Amino acid sequence: MSVQTVPTKGNLLAAKKSLALSKNGFELLDRKRNILIREMMGLMGRASNIQNKIDDTYAQAYQALQMANITLGICSELSKTVPLDNSLNVAYRSVMGVEIPMISIGEPSDMLVPYGLNSTNIMMDRAFLKFNEVKQLTAELAEVENSVYRLADAIKKTQKRANALKNIMIPRFEETVKFITDSLEEKEREEFSRLKIIKRQKEKLGQA
Repeated sequence: MSVQTVPTKGNLLAAKKSLALSKNGFELLDRKRNILIREMMGLMGRASNIQNKIDDTYAQAYQALQMANITLGICSELSKTVPLDNSLNVAYRSVMGVEIPMISIGEPSDMLVPYGLNSTNIMMDRAFLKFNEVKQLTAELAEVENSVYRLADAIKKTQKRANALKNIMIPRFEETVKFITDSLEEKEREEFSRLKIIKRQKEKLGQA
């Protein structure tokens, strides 16, 4: 890599400052990347646990619905009494500058049973509660999976910037500092030699 910088003390100070900033930037990006990776790995484990809970709860919900259909007849008319749920809310928190969603939804305990109790039984109630539990878990899973996606994207971008500093900018500034330092040292040696020659010439003239 050829260095085009003029070898002056001012440029040497500027190059050293840029080198120090690049190294500091790389350390900060590397620290940020490690924090984001730890956050993402924790969420991935949480996502797996939630998915398992969803699978189990779905199985229990459908089993309860099947029993309700058997004991009450087909419950399609009863299902129409369940109102549309608009309680979903999304907020955000910041993790090292990455906006992570926080999804909240109305708790099942806050919801009234929408159908008449005289025409239903405990299996219908169980199915209703289990499907509401699935809804809660699905919202939680959506939050976690979206967070993992955002973190993975941020990690990729952070790694790219860190690599650019480590493999391009830092070596370039190091080479510039070395080039200017060597050039200035060479100039000082030449100046020193020139002064010695002048001194000898003056001494010869003084002896003549």
